[in-house]
Amino acid sequence: MPVKPGATIDPRATRARVLSSAVQLFYERGVHTVGVDEIARHAGASKLTIYRNFGSKEGLVEAVLEYRSEHIHRWLVTHLEGVPAGRERVLALFDLLTRWYARDGYCGCAVINAAVETRHLDGPVRQLPRAHLARYRELLEELLAGAGAVRPEILARHLLILIEGATTITAIDGDPSAGHDARAAAEVLLDAACAA
Repeated sequence: MPVKPGATIDPRATRARVLSSAVQLFYERGVHTVGVDEIARHAGASKLTIYRNFGSKEGLVEAVLEYRSEHIHRWLVTHLEGVPAGRERVLALFDLLTRWYARDGYCGCAVINAAVETRHLDGPVRQLPRAHLARYRELLEELLAGAGAVRPEILARHLLILIEGATTITAIDGDPSAGHDARAAAEVLLDAACAA
């Protein structure tokens, strides 16, 4: 897209605009159905700008996955800081996720969606979703240790399965009540682990 005479270019703002457009379009419609041309139009940038900043469409997908994973984890940690440590903080995580599920336009977890769409690829596009899930497990382990759970690393994996199951079911059914179901199951598992 040509720059008007006398206008200044802010490369960081342009990169951020491209990334924001890709985050939105990939989340709404999927990685494979959205092309670089459409992202460029949506962002008001050129294809050359996208390739200069991200190297390729795959590089843009990697940047989107990194951004989304960081955004989700930062959002969770920030909101959980205000909840007293212990059992309630673990359950508050499920409450946060259930609120996320109820938002207009909820389409599931962007990182997991992209992992499913790009499962045939190797490299960072495959590694980033694994790192995303590992960060979830680490957060859960920390919360569970604070709640006094026995063997928090095992329970963290169980709770992550509940979270990802509820995330997927909500994306498919469009009914955020799966978050409440996951919370109820987590409560049972948590009570058993803390009693032990």
